[in-house]
Amino acid sequence: MRYFATVGGSASDTNIEEKVLASSPIMEAIGNAKTTRNDNSSRFGKYIQIGFDKRYHIIGANMRTYLLEKSRVVFQADDERNYHIFYQLCAAASLPEFKELALTCAEDFFYASQGGDTSIEGVDDAEDFEKTRQAFTLLGVRESHQISIFKIIASILHLGNVEIQSERDGDSCSISPEDEHLNNFCRLLGVEHSQMEHWLCHRKLVTTSETYVKTMSLQQVVNARNALAKHIYAQLFGWIVEHINKALHTSLKQHSFIGVLDIYGFETFEVNSFEQFCINYANEKLQQQFNSHVFKLEQEEYMKEQIPWTLIDFYDNQPCIDLIEAKLGILDLLDEECKVPKGTDQNWAQKLYDRHSGSQHFQKPRMSNTAFIVVHFADKVEYLSDGFLEKNRDTVYEEQINILKASKFPLVADLFHDDKDSVPASTTSGKSSSSKINIRSSRPPLKAPNKEHKKTVGHQFRTSLHLLMETLNATTPHYVRCVKPNDKKLPFHFDPKRAVQQLRACGVLETIRISAAGYPSRWAYHDFFNRYRVLVKKRELANTDKKAICKSVLESLIKDPDKFQFGRTKIFFRAGQVAYLEKLRADKFRAATIMIQKTVRGWLQRVKYRRLKWATLTLQRYCRGYLARRLAEHLRRTHAAVVFQKQYRMRRALLAYQRLRRAALVIQAFVRGTFVRRIYHQVLREHKATIIQKHVRGWMARRRFQQLRGAAIVIQCAFRRLKAKRELKALKIEARSAEHLKRLNVGMENKVVQLQRKIDDQNKEFKTLSEQLSAVTSTYTMEVEKLKKELGHYQQSQGEDGSLRLQEEVETLRTELERAHSERKILEDAHTRENDELRQRVADLEQENALLKEEKEQLNNQILCQSKDEFAQNSVKENLLMKKELEEERSRYQNLVKEYSRLEQRYDNLRDEMTIIKQTPGHRRNPSNQSSLESDSNYPSISTSEVGDTEDALQQVEEIGLEKAAMDMTVFLKLQKRVRELEQERKKMQTQLEKREQQDSKKVQVDQPKNDIDVDQDADLAYNSLKRQELESENKKLKNELNELRKAMADQATQSDSTHSSPDSYSLLLNQLKLANEELEVRKEEVLILRTQIVSADQRRLAGKSTEPNINARTSWPNSEKHVDQEDAIEAYHGVCQTNRLLEAQLQAQSREHEEEVEHLKAQVEALKEEMDKQQQAFCQTLLLSPEAQVEFGVQQEITRLTNENLDLKELVEKLEKNEKKLKKQLKIYMKKVQDLEAAQALAQSERKRHELNRQVTVQRKEKDFQGMLEYHKEDEALLIRNLVTDLKPQMLAGTVPCLPAYILYMCIRHADYINDDVKVHSLLTSTINGIKKVLKKHNENFEMTSFWLSNTCRLLHCLKQYSGDEGFMTQNTTKQNEHCLKNFDLTEYRQVLSDLSIQIYQQLIKIAEGVLQPMIVSAMLENESIQGLSGVKPTGYRKRTSSMADGDNSYCLEAVIRQMNSFHTVMCDQGLDPEIILQVFKQLFYMINAVTLNNLLLRKDVCSWSTGMQLRYNISQLEEWLRGRNLHQSGAVQTMEPLIQAAQLLQLKKKTPEDAEAICSLCTSLSTQQIVKILNLYTPLNEFEERVTVGFIRTIQAQLQERNDPQQLLLDFKHMFPVLFPFNPSSLTMDSIHIPACLNLEFLNEV
Repeated sequence: MRYFATVGGSASDTNIEEKVLASSPIMEAIGNAKTTRNDNSSRFGKYIQIGFDKRYHIIGANMRTYLLEKSRVVFQADDERNYHIFYQLCAAASLPEFKELALTCAEDFFYASQGGDTSIEGVDDAEDFEKTRQAFTLLGVRESHQISIFKIIASILHLGNVEIQSERDGDSCSISPEDEHLNNFCRLLGVEHSQMEHWLCHRKLVTTSETYVKTMSLQQVVNARNALAKHIYAQLFGWIVEHINKALHTSLKQHSFIGVLDIYGFETFEVNSFEQFCINYANEKLQQQFNSHVFKLEQEEYMKEQIPWTLIDFYDNQPCIDLIEAKLGILDLLDEECKVPKGTDQNWAQKLYDRHSGSQHFQKPRMSNTAFIVVHFADKVEYLSDGFLEKNRDTVYEEQINILKASKFPLVADLFHDDKDSVPASTTSGKSSSSKINIRSSRPPLKAPNKEHKKTVGHQFRTSLHLLMETLNATTPHYVRCVKPNDKKLPFHFDPKRAVQQLRACGVLETIRISAAGYPSRWAYHDFFNRYRVLVKKRELANTDKKAICKSVLESLIKDPDKFQFGRTKIFFRAGQVAYLEKLRADKFRAATIMIQKTVRGWLQRVKYRRLKWATLTLQRYCRGYLARRLAEHLRRTHAAVVFQKQYRMRRALLAYQRLRRAALVIQAFVRGTFVRRIYHQVLREHKATIIQKHVRGWMARRRFQQLRGAAIVIQCAFRRLKAKRELKALKIEARSAEHLKRLNVGMENKVVQLQRKIDDQNKEFKTLSEQLSAVTSTYTMEVEKLKKELGHYQQSQGEDGSLRLQEEVETLRTELERAHSERKILEDAHTRENDELRQRVADLEQENALLKEEKEQLNNQILCQSKDEFAQNSVKENLLMKKELEEERSRYQNLVKEYSRLEQRYDNLRDEMTIIKQTPGHRRNPSNQSSLESDSNYPSISTSEVGDTEDALQQVEEIGLEKAAMDMTVFLKLQKRVRELEQERKKMQTQLEKREQQDSKKVQVDQPKNDIDVDQDADLAYNSLKRQELESENKKLKNELNELRKAMADQATQSDSTHSSPDSYSLLLNQLKLANEELEVRKEEVLILRTQIVSADQRRLAGKSTEPNINARTSWPNSEKHVDQEDAIEAYHGVCQTNRLLEAQLQAQSREHEEEVEHLKAQVEALKEEMDKQQQAFCQTLLLSPEAQVEFGVQQEITRLTNENLDLKELVEKLEKNEKKLKKQLKIYMKKVQDLEAAQALAQSERKRHELNRQVTVQRKEKDFQGMLEYHKEDEALLIRNLVTDLKPQMLAGTVPCLPAYILYMCIRHADYINDDVKVHSLLTSTINGIKKVLKKHNENFEMTSFWLSNTCRLLHCLKQYSGDEGFMTQNTTKQNEHCLKNFDLTEYRQVLSDLSIQIYQQLIKIAEGVLQPMIVSAMLENESIQGLSGVKPTGYRKRTSSMADGDNSYCLEAVIRQMNSFHTVMCDQGLDPEIILQVFKQLFYMINAVTLNNLLLRKDVCSWSTGMQLRYNISQLEEWLRGRNLHQSGAVQTMEPLIQAAQLLQLKKKTPEDAEAICSLCTSLSTQQIVKILNLYTPLNEFEERVTVGFIRTIQAQLQERNDPQQLLLDFKHMFPVLFPFNPSSLTMDSIHIPACLNLEFLNEV
């Protein structure tokens, strides 16, 4: 176009050629975009017709467009951009005339940022936009119209950012009325906001009888919005083209024209849609016209020259065109499916398969039922049928168009009127043209959007393409084929394969092939004679007929007559013959040239030689005479110079000696005078210095004395004032002891609490000791009674000797009992003594605290006096500012990473929803059905499959919005949880008892003799075992009765209406326990009797062996006393005594266990009683409610019961599954060990045999060392990721090296680097990152899994740094580790990706931990009673709260929070997470604890009291102790708790005098003014000791805090997240020392 405009010029003064050139930047701005293959790709077809007059000057032009790619307006692929005009407008958004467009950078708009990078290298969008505006002005577009055009383009960007919110039912959507982008869209287009907001989310259905307004789902609303944006842009594009044609139109008569067709080339992508189908259809038509035109002209030339020629068939793509445009072709079937009311892309694809499966140009893919393949002239292209119908219909809802028609801006209204396109701009130029060819517009007139006779996009494109073909066939076409040198958009880089591929696709190679089959080279006779006359012989030139001369020359030079043909006016040559003639001609010229050069060069050299010889002789003659004269002159001058030198040197030496002598004398005189004066001045200065020192020392001594005296006076005054204050305090103690206690407790809470805990521990120890003593005494008394009974029996059976021994035994037992009593007294005395010492220690600590406070104040004053160095303060401030800026930048980056992960998650969710929508046939349930189903019950029924734990149940109930149900449900869930814990403890105790009984039974079995077992002893053992089994069964029955008793008590507690029934049930339970204990004692006595019988029988049997063998038979049973000797009775008695001593210890242990169990049961009964009281109170409250509310309450209880049962069953199933998995793993490991052992043994035996058989010398092969690399095949990559990432559980790697998966992955990466396979490295890293994301998405609430992959991701990142080869990361490496570095690839980009992934995992870890801890914080920090007795004094303004955490035993305690944090810490440490990251995790968690606690403190009046402050200080000290115990105090977690510490101190300080106000202001530096005032307003004093904070005191605080620049926010943001930092932490392990366990199933990995 520039060439035509420059050469042709214009016929008038209108500068039409400049207007023609000005249309180019406009069309590029609105129709070109960046693609993956071209930065300025034209996304529409364009035909420009330039008209000329008879003098061939440009008189006008006309433009037609084809198939604008409208889908690019709403969607761009990766690394692509939208049309240039959007980015140009965003680049110029800062201009003052564009402020009303409300535009920002292109990254902020969804329609402009989907492709990623919004800029093009080397392109300035702002500069291009200025050129576009100049082009608009040159074409006569007014400034107002330009602003309107830019408003419409900006409104499209705002329309893409409108946020559409889906309702809960999923079938309707809504847009916020305050949506900024929708407001800007309506304002820029001048339409009504309410109507546009309504019709974007609704559509109108018109039937014969009535009209319906129907809601649309989220996807339908998004599709409607995108269709509206595409329609607006297409109408604006047509309007701009129409006005360009008006500007280029002329009324002069057109003589001829040149048409330039710039249309898209053949396209094939990974996903090809409707646009690519239309483009390739157009290229098929153009290729057909090209083939027919080129090959037809070639063969017509041969016929005209009358040479023998047979016609050659060339490729005809008419069958492919018929497949597309013929009757019942692809386009016809598409239009037919569009007319079907419920037509779908799948149905259309099925029709294509049925209709065209036999065509050679149509194929069906193997793995898809929604795609089809068309065999084009260039290549096979697979099209995906999804979206074909929607794009072909190109429908926009009529209601939205009507709103735009009613715009208050004329340009917007004109764009959408029905009669706008009825008269295209090109018809005027067609009518005024005088050409024989009738050129019609390719844009048919548009009808109303919802009319049935509206033409589809495919029909319009086919019509415009036929018009274009008519134009091309009626003109003389010339072809310009554009070939891209490379696909990387690089300059001066040529890819031959790519160029050949494009030439083949364009049909150029086919053209060359057909041309080579004919006569591609041709010469006219005259031209051939003039060119090759040098090859003609001299005698042939005498002939005057040039045609004959040419024939004779060719027949003599080319022997094959088929290589050329003679036509009427031309000679035709085969390929290569002209080159052969050129070679002969060049050889002829080369031989003549060499002959001429030889002769000329000889003559030139001879002339040059004669000239040089004459010049040389002349120069020699003159040079020799000059040299002789110069030698004589030199000799004469040398003699004269020697004479002059002798006289001059003598004179100079004499003058130098005289000058040196005079100078030496002068210097000596001055130096001696200087030395004398210096000595004199030094003596004078020393004398003056001594005088000054004397006076100064005297003055310093006097000043020091005065300072010491002043300090002594100050100290005396302070000490006297302190003593006076102490006396005053001592006088006030009796009047206000509680206030005195509070002042003492301000700094001593922690120590007092610790001492109280020590006292409580000692009291508990004293109680346990006393209980043990009482148990011992009771056992001793029972044993004494038993011994007395036995003594009576033995006295009857035996004589006086036995009675004496029994008396001795009784006396020994009494002495032991007295010794136990004395020990008890000693312990009681020691306990009282320690209590007295502790009290004395508390008093001493209080005195030390007061002295330390005084010293602290003095030191603070000294420090304030000394710290006035401004430079240090400025440097500290600058460092703090730089650190703050760095933290802010890091937090911004991590917020972007978090936002990216959220968007990625949202994209995955939307993609899943799209796939679900596409895959699920049939209709979905509408809201009416859902509401009818939900209306059956007042409350939702939570199924067991949906409820995983109590938190999930609470979340579901809260989502429904039933606050009361959620409140009651949490109460009962906590009650059930407590009951479940008690049941678990009971089961543990029961298992311990059973184990103890099993141990006792084992001991009995061990005590029995193993040798010489007689038949009688076997019978005794059988009888004893049967008796023991009966006793054990009875014991189990008693336990079952005890459990039933507990259940009965629980049922009675739930059914009782008053609190008077609880003591009765408690007493009943105690009575039942006593009866059970008595029964148990009886059974134990029977067991003892059986054991004594067994032992005595054994002893008598052993004794009978040594004396008489028949005694055994007589004394086998001790009950038969008839024939018993005295000696045997004595031996039996000794055996009984020994067994008594043996069983005493067992009885004592069992009694202790029994007593402990009873105490635990009593504690459980008390806890259950308290819970029952609270439940009764709640039940009484429900009695006051209406009957419906009572029914609802009953339903809620049933729901909670079922939920808890479900939870118990789930926990049991999970435990069983875990145990099963552990056993399976152990079994596999043991099986493998056994197999290895058996294989090793078999191998050793075989080697031993072979070694014995053949003693030949064998050469052993030396094994190579493991190099720390793992090799795997490409097809095993998915299995590797599945076993190592997707299906891996952290429990599988218990006991192995931490972060083992990271090391294994790095060894695989190292092998890929070793073999220099970049594809393998890229694939493995990409698959690993995607696998980790998939696992984290699946386990998004599992702390252990998240921590496991955070540690492994960080370790993989550290490995990539440590072994990257960078010297900064190799400082701590060993030589062995340096050998394991990467050799070929730089994975810096992947390190950044892994760092971002680590940030996402860390944020998910914090989210999980906060979700676990947040429900515990308020109850543990504010409501639970950690210090006993503080909650007994309630505040005056206390109101009973109805929150779920208000019930005492159901709330969490601080130990639960610490226990949970212990579990977090244990998990992270066991999984090898970096200590720095652990510190940051707990810093974040402590900040969340501080924020949640402080926010609740600021919002609740009932906790703003002195006791709460005391409780908070104690809880914070416990948390600090926990941090120090875990070595986490360096994490900065304590600093995050500073606002809460100051709030607790504020609750404990005095709040009366102005001095108190100053103290509060100086102390509460971390609290804002608003927070301090809020706490003072909410402060509730105790009943008897304090008063409320006065209004005047609060105003004093506000006046003193006015200068603070505090934020206006009252509450802390508990969701704030500190930026995380991952410091480099190299590993000391080497890759060759890592062992891969068999449980990972990685046998396909080969060690290199």
